[in-house]
Amino acid sequence: MAVILICSGSFCNGDRIAEAVTEKMGYRQINTQLLETASELHGISTEKLQRVLDGSPQLFKKPSQDLRKNIASIEITLAELVQQDNVVYHGFAGHLVPKDITHALRVCLIATREHRIEMAMKEAGLSEKEAIKLINKDDEERENWTQFLLSHEPYDKHLYDILIPMHSTDPDEAVSIICEKSQMEAINTTPESTKASVDFLLAAQVQIALAEEGHDVSVSSEDGNISIAINKYVVRLEHLQKQLETSAAKIQGVKSVSSAPGTKFVPPALIRMPEFSLPKKALLVDDEREFVQTLSERLLTRDLDTSVVYDGEEALGYLKNDVPDVMVLDLKMPGIDGIEVLRQVKQHHPKVEVIILTGHGSENEEAIAKELGAFAYLQKPVDIEILAQTMREAYKKVGKVEPDAEE
Repeated sequence: MAVILICSGSFCNGDRIAEAVTEKMGYRQINTQLLETASELHGISTEKLQRVLDGSPQLFKKPSQDLRKNIASIEITLAELVQQDNVVYHGFAGHLVPKDITHALRVCLIATREHRIEMAMKEAGLSEKEAIKLINKDDEERENWTQFLLSHEPYDKHLYDILIPMHSTDPDEAVSIICEKSQMEAINTTPESTKASVDFLLAAQVQIALAEEGHDVSVSSEDGNISIAINKYVVRLEHLQKQLETSAAKIQGVKSVSSAPGTKFVPPALIRMPEFSLPKKALLVDDEREFVQTLSERLLTRDLDTSVVYDGEEALGYLKNDVPDVMVLDLKMPGIDGIEVLRQVKQHHPKVEVIILTGHGSENEEAIAKELGAFAYLQKPVDIEILAQTMREAYKKVGKVEPDAEE
């Protein structure tokens, strides 16, 4: 019997196909159970866990210990659920299941960009611009997840056993293909794949235990022998290794433990004094994707690190998890416009300094923005040095002085 793991791009009929496969095979779908069980066992809200699986940019740009703990809670819950076989999971958490569990069938449903845009316009009633924006956002989030876990693009064929092109495949045909492939002898449960499944669960148990202690590590198991890869550079390596090995050895079923620096164990080339000051956080909000990404890159060359979101709704969602010191905000955006974002930011987070940067402003809007508390009002195209200096002045006002501003 198989475990069927389905990943799909947006507007590729993923939900419909997963439900049809579940029904046709007589299996059990575990999507809802995965998050609810993880939430109950580890005291993390399902909303936070869902944001992890969604590849939320603000979580993955600078991964925190909470992110690693949340992933570990999803992983151990998934490891427990796949012990049962005869299950279907639709979502990107399936990438947590190791490849040596050979009775897991990994399926990717994806279509050409043109087909997905057409389906988004047809199924969701979106305009072409809205469809493109939504699909870009979905794909970016998927990439955040797979790059973090596997250093691969989300729809890379090497991650899957079968990749079904939904622009040329009827959903019913896709269901038949998946059901047929899941019955192949190569997908049968074997003693080796069962052992790999048990090792997956044991590694997940060690992973969550170490994550709860605050360690940034990757854990694998082979027949109960645990290997720990240390992902974060530390000066007292031997001390940390002893601590990790002692903690891992306490987990029932562990036969032996070894630890070593992993591929991410890279010592810093240089520790500069500014890094000892409070970190500065800035958020760029603009629906012109290429413009704002280029702007972020240009600011980075001036030692101004920024996060990026693409509309007002995303900006307000971002603030629920992480409040920036400075926000650079466009006015004309689909959905919630810049004036409304500014109003809500100043109402709920009055210490955030908001710089308006717009190509469509008016004297009336400038007056409204300043009345609402905007720090500055700049017109596009803006001189990058003027914007950078304005951001430094905003940092100074909130007490996080940019060193260059004092020179």
